[in-house]
Amino acid sequence: MHTCFAEIIRKLTGRLLFPKHLEKLRAKHVFAAREKVERMPQTPPFAAMFDSSGYNRNLYQSKEDGCGGLYYHDNNLLSGSLEALIQHLVPSVDYYPDRTYIFTFLLSSRLFMHPYELMAKVCHLCIEQQRLSEPGQDKNRIRKIAPKILQLLTEWTETFPYDFRDERMMRNLKELAQRITSGDEMYRKNVQQLLQNLLRKLATVSQYEEVLAKINATSTDRLTVLKTKPQSIQRDIITVCNDPYTLAQQLTHIELERLNYIGPEEFVQAFVQKDPLDNDKSCYGDRKKSRNLEAYVEWFNRLSYLVATEICMPVKKKHRARVIEYFIDVARECFNIGNFNSLMAIISGMNMSPVSRLKKTWAKVKTAKFDILEHQMDPSSNFYNYRTALRGATQRSLTAHSNREKIVIPFFSLLIKDIYFLNEGCANRLPNGHVNFEKFWELAKQVSEFMSWKQVECPFERDRKILQYLLTIPVFSDDALYLASYESESPENHIEKDRWKTLRSTLLGRV
Repeated sequence: MHTCFAEIIRKLTGRLLFPKHLEKLRAKHVFAAREKVERMPQTPPFAAMFDSSGYNRNLYQSKEDGCGGLYYHDNNLLSGSLEALIQHLVPSVDYYPDRTYIFTFLLSSRLFMHPYELMAKVCHLCIEQQRLSEPGQDKNRIRKIAPKILQLLTEWTETFPYDFRDERMMRNLKELAQRITSGDEMYRKNVQQLLQNLLRKLATVSQYEEVLAKINATSTDRLTVLKTKPQSIQRDIITVCNDPYTLAQQLTHIELERLNYIGPEEFVQAFVQKDPLDNDKSCYGDRKKSRNLEAYVEWFNRLSYLVATEICMPVKKKHRARVIEYFIDVARECFNIGNFNSLMAIISGMNMSPVSRLKKTWAKVKTAKFDILEHQMDPSSNFYNYRTALRGATQRSLTAHSNREKIVIPFFSLLIKDIYFLNEGCANRLPNGHVNFEKFWELAKQVSEFMSWKQVECPFERDRKILQYLLTIPVFSDDALYLASYESESPENHIEKDRWKTLRSTLLGRV
């Protein structure tokens, strides 16, 4: 069953208070690569791909568009027919598309056609336009065009490797690569390298998904474990890791690993719908689920429930207060690291009703630090405080000299919401049938920023014992959390008393 973005947002933000009216995001910005490069350049880092100065069609280009199906304003590509945009993607002897264009079109084209359909068209154009199929083909011409076609294929396979889990994609890729190598042996090594890198990436992601499946299969309700094991011999987070700074580092390990496996296309794939110009036919029915994006959603929810479980579990009030203060320190360290997702998950867990109702416990907690953190993540004014902090972390990342300073892990549900509302707020097509490319520049800008964040290697040492605890220890369900909360601090009114009785009866088999 395909999970749409609205469902993903609900999963992520079910317990978080968001402003009723998020500001309308308008796709008014277009941007350019940072510098002109005379020779065919290698793929630049994502941070360098976009800036606010406007996309310039002259970068790396000399192909005459003659505005044939493409509409520009002040050298900024604003819209075009789908066919013209596909043509614009394909290199020729004296032309190579701007990399911001390559990324933007490969990202957004899946709203109109399946990637394998685009690959088939690209292969056809490469063969036709560059006359690769002619018996008496000009070797010099092939030598000029082949490296450019290879470069385009390299960019596609490196940035959107998950597209090639489709056998049709792989077949087209191999066929085009074969034509290039048959024209000149000197490219055989490059083609082999490209295919090896791609297969290695796909094998790695398959292994990662298997590990996730195993973790999910073993997850059980903490209450089940409590019934078989007395609380006195249950492990808790502080016995596993008594240093909040170390725990924040291990949380950052998990965040960066899960971020790293999210493909940029997953943000777009989740809201692929019907193309109105395609006879009401869905763009593609066999679209891949956004597995890795969903795994990240599940991690956020798990961390929130883990925090609530650890707080509600101790029998003694002073132990519960100690756990709350511990998580406040962990959250503060996450903020300092730039790990905003774990920070928000922790705050979310501490704000869950079974935790927030423990008034006697909270009375023993020094809450000044927690108040500061809540202020930073305050949802008012469309998360103004958080967005300011995120900009600061992003700035630090751009000028960083170490991986430690490069870490930016965004509050993920808000990133998804921004992308979701950008997509919903602007039409994919203009009234004349043109693709609204101005919208897709903005979409690509947001996703490319995420791409630069996810590529940071975690600088902290891994602690297997702590990681295993965070990822696999059972957590309470909603009902079990409420039961533990009522057992710790008695119900205050008739509604809570009735609920307590029901939970004791259904979960513990007691009256």
